[in-house]
Amino acid sequence: MTIEAEFWDYEEASELAEAVAGDVAFIIESALDARGDALIALPGISTATAPVYERLAKVKLNWKKVTIIPTDERIVPLTDPLSNVGTLARHFLQLGARVYPIVSEAAGDYRAAGNAASARIGDLKWPPDLIWLSVGEDGHVASICPGPDLDAAIDAPADIRAIGLKPEPMPKDAPVARVTLTRSAILSARTLLIVGTGAKTRKVLEQAIKEGSKSAIPVARVLAGCETPIDIHWLD
Repeated sequence: MTIEAEFWDYEEASELAEAVAGDVAFIIESALDARGDALIALPGISTATAPVYERLAKVKLNWKKVTIIPTDERIVPLTDPLSNVGTLARHFLQLGARVYPIVSEAAGDYRAAGNAASARIGDLKWPPDLIWLSVGEDGHVASICPGPDLDAAIDAPADIRAIGLKPEPMPKDAPVARVTLTRSAILSARTLLIVGTGAKTRKVLEQAIKEGSKSAIPVARVLAGCETPIDIHWLD
């Protein structure tokens, strides 16, 4: 199975931020017009996401009708700097958006945390209008990372929208277990978007797209067979 994707290249971070913020705002506005509300899943803060969020937060939208969940979350208290939903709340909660945590601060066992997250997400109006993905240098996407739980995240049935997992090896910058959207949840989105930076990660992503379902790279395994064309915004 192949992956249908189109790269949009930028020379300046400001150009990428403006373009992506415009696309996300259009997706939200279209969902509000069509259904009266919008559900989007966004990644945590990074070099690529920070300037986009700053611009997006300045767009005049009916944010009170927008629900935002993280594509993945570290199992940490909401006040921890590693918390993705904490980052999203700092940007969008003051606008009136509903920023929806998927991990409880009391979560101890990561697999139980994943089960609880899947149940919480089940209360939301599915499918999401947008899932925005980030990709790591090792080819992980959201928090679908190499490790013992990779296959469970890839092969989860459609009614399992989130799963707990423990990366192996643990990332040095965030050595904690995670909860992530599953492959089936990601592929259910009305729109898929990837935003990233760096030549090394782009090379991995291009290899994954070329190899499709034959690849061992996590992002390839997630996106292979995706029926939704994927826009990839990139800054080398």
